[in-house]
Amino acid sequence: MAELEFEKQLRRMERDGIITRKQFLQLMAVAGAFVALGTEKAYAAKSNARARVVIVGGGAAGISMASRLRRAVAEPDITIIDPSDKHFYQPGFTLIGGGVYGKDDVWKRQEDCMPSGVKWIKDVVTLVHPTLNRVDTARSGSFDYDFMVLAPGVKYDWSRIEGITYQTIGEGNAHTIYDWRGAQLTWPAMQEFARKGGRGVFCDTYTKHKCGGAPKKISLLTWDNARKEGTTDRIDMHYYTGSKQLYDVPHFTPRLEEIYRERNIPVDMRCKLRAIDTHDKKAYFDQTVTLADGTESVKKIVAEYDFMHFLVPQCAPDFVRESGLSWTEGSLAADGWAMADKETLVHKTYPNIICLGDCAGIPTSKTSAAIRKQLPVATANLVSLMEGGAPDVKYNGYAACPIVTEYGKVLMCEFDYDKKPQITFPLSLIDMSRERWVAWLLKVYGLKPIYFELMLRGLY
Repeated sequence: MAELEFEKQLRRMERDGIITRKQFLQLMAVAGAFVALGTEKAYAAKSNARARVVIVGGGAAGISMASRLRRAVAEPDITIIDPSDKHFYQPGFTLIGGGVYGKDDVWKRQEDCMPSGVKWIKDVVTLVHPTLNRVDTARSGSFDYDFMVLAPGVKYDWSRIEGITYQTIGEGNAHTIYDWRGAQLTWPAMQEFARKGGRGVFCDTYTKHKCGGAPKKISLLTWDNARKEGTTDRIDMHYYTGSKQLYDVPHFTPRLEEIYRERNIPVDMRCKLRAIDTHDKKAYFDQTVTLADGTESVKKIVAEYDFMHFLVPQCAPDFVRESGLSWTEGSLAADGWAMADKETLVHKTYPNIICLGDCAGIPTSKTSAAIRKQLPVATANLVSLMEGGAPDVKYNGYAACPIVTEYGKVLMCEFDYDKKPQITFPLSLIDMSRERWVAWLLKVYGLKPIYFELMLRGLY
């Protein structure tokens, strides 16, 4: 079905003269290759292992895992605990913020996404008792498990930014596309800024966070809107990153840095957004700088803006730390990420817990593409554990970040734990160190139907 939807979009583009017949056939071949790669192992032999499996979280990781496990086990006993009414294709939030998608293009009813034969508890997990193999919920009581899949996603920690809250997104023209409502507010504000000009402030955050490329995409789409309006001479844009460099994957970094230089968008490193004054339209940053003698100091930056896009610091949900499931030392401890083995995805202390998706404390980017590559590893290792075996399948840290550099072009960044490029076939036939229109078509027209019709169903 995903391939059929992609074909409809391509036929429309061919009819409208956007692509040629030759390009249509090439792109259909690309779509077919992606689908074939995803489904070749979808119907492996089923295991006779029996166990009660509780999956905490009904997002991309939780539902896709349930679908795969249901196919892998002959008599599955699977329970998903998640409170959501809507299931969002979150990579689409950027495209709402950029005016490409409408607000209703990115969601389906959660009940329509749930795999058949899986029990759904529409509730919030409040605590896990890993030594008792029990999960507590807010309203539905407790649930015992033999094995648990921990996939609750992230928590947005609004307390770390003074002056703005979830309820006040958009006030003072300060926006974030990391929320469905926030994405909807971003697009008209971006258009107005592109027409009128002014000072634009854009930033990411200093914690690990979902889709590290999204803040860059919004800044680059904002500039491209101004280009189309003919107002680039009237805008003054600035990007602040919490990292030591704009991007940390060497294969793709040079081109991304070049784009920011070409568009005259200065980038300040090691900046933490501390506060936003939505009344006076000022953003307050703490920037760590290294002095001549090698010591470090904190520089205060006050950035006035007319339009701002910011990112909220992120951490694991509170119950993960309170349940003793988080790392207690190292760089992943501060924000409570779950203590997972980076290769097997099995919890380091409790071997009957699989940590999956954005909550997992592993050194890779938090993207749906990363989850897609974690899923077969997590499924195989969980089934092996259910059968009394060892978790021998390993995840190499693959993640992908399609950075939209302008309308019609995407820098498709695919890499592993070592930050080495891992370009997926058939894109590996193209030089992907630069932005490509084929990656734009995949991003806009291909990935969403693949997500809903294949990935969530355990077929990709």
